[in-house]
Amino acid sequence: MSEIVLATHDLGQQFSEGPQAITVLKDVSFQVMRGERVAIVGRSGSGKTTLLHLLGGLELPSSGRVELMGNDLASMSEAERSKLRNQHIGFVYQLHHLLPEFTALENVSLPAVIGGMSPKLARKKAHELLTRVGLSERVEHKPSELSGGERQRVALARALVCDPALVLADEPTGNLDRDTAESIHQLIVELNETLGISFIIVTHEERLASLAHRRLSMSSGSLVELDQAQ
Repeated sequence: MSEIVLATHDLGQQFSEGPQAITVLKDVSFQVMRGERVAIVGRSGSGKTTLLHLLGGLELPSSGRVELMGNDLASMSEAERSKLRNQHIGFVYQLHHLLPEFTALENVSLPAVIGGMSPKLARKKAHELLTRVGLSERVEHKPSELSGGERQRVALARALVCDPALVLADEPTGNLDRDTAESIHQLIVELNETLGISFIIVTHEERLASLAHRRLSMSSGSLVELDQAQ
């Protein structure tokens, strides 16, 4: 039976701007199954990044709920959400957010150590993942010594080090040239298909969206499913 990794139910988010309430998301309901690639497209300011923050438990919704591996994130304490997030979600951003003073190996192993893995085992796993993403010769290099594409490969390896059920990616190739972006697109597909990890990818890039199993469009705070990607 297919496993539901993440589900939202009538999700809404409002912010106050003076006396006025601004609705960013309204009645967003969808689910993501184990091993699915889902792309979320839409204009800037349509609510895509806010949605990702809610899916990852980085913000709490004004209404509705997010369930990660069957757990209602809003019903948990911040410490419980943080632990669940560390166990089950990996994050990849447009800007890699690597720690500049650490090597690629250290950057990748750090979330595993924070999650309770021994430093020795975390380094071993980080090395294996960096090899898997094509950086076996770059493990001791710092971010400033890596190209943009290499830094995103490190970020992908870091997102996978805790064996998450889900990776949330926000414009993961938005800062890369076309050829480098394509290599990252193919890497995402390969990791998804071989590891069985679900991906939710916010992107403006039609090429990346076309590689998803499903495409969802965000418009004025509402989410609509597009025709299945080919």
